[in-house]
Amino acid sequence: MATFNFKQFSVQQDKCAMKIGTDSVLLGSWCPIENNPFSVLDIGAGTGVLSLMLAQRSHAEQIDAIEIDEDAYEQCVENFESSPWSDRLFCFHASLDEFLEEPEDEYDIIISNPPFYSEDYKTDNSQRDLARFQDAMPFEELVEAADLLLSENGIFAVIIPFKEEERFVDLCAEVELFPVKVTRVKGSHTTPIVRSLLAFKRYELSVLTADELVIEINRHEYTDDYINLTKDFYLKM
Repeated sequence: MATFNFKQFSVQQDKCAMKIGTDSVLLGSWCPIENNPFSVLDIGAGTGVLSLMLAQRSHAEQIDAIEIDEDAYEQCVENFESSPWSDRLFCFHASLDEFLEEPEDEYDIIISNPPFYSEDYKTDNSQRDLARFQDAMPFEELVEAADLLLSENGIFAVIIPFKEEERFVDLCAEVELFPVKVTRVKGSHTTPIVRSLLAFKRYELSVLTADELVIEINRHEYTDDYINLTKDFYLKM
């Protein structure tokens, strides 16, 4: 499906290796915005869906996205330009390393749905590998960027495999970024936890309570929690 229609915007995705999936919609819906962000940075933007979701949810005036893959970058720009918030959205065609060489600003929200297959195998599709495999953007590099670019009261939000959660939290602690919101995601009540939604700030909470989100009761029958989280975006919610 080349076009993915949301309630307030549409996303073209035929040039992007990584299509719109549950992960990005979860993260874009869940990301805390109680700090009333002025500026947002979307690292590894792909189609630009996270930037578009935060443009819809917040009054941020500056929403920057970085995308290394040329085709995905071009598509991201097209999606930004055809959205209702085109004046607030800008995409850089750059790697994270290149972007960090001349950091423009600090950001109140840094958001990323990072590539995360750290296993050794590769497919025959190099574009998809670049989007999916962690060596394109190691977690260490992502955390370092968040430390450099996050404003004093900023929020750093990611979605990662649950099995990587402990390591990612430890990496963040090394640069004094601490979890302030944690939601663990299961496909159904009977399946194991597969994803962790994590939000970090520059100060540590004395008590952190993690919650759990279950997506489906049965196939295509969604839980109230999932519907309430995503209903501002999905057409059929």
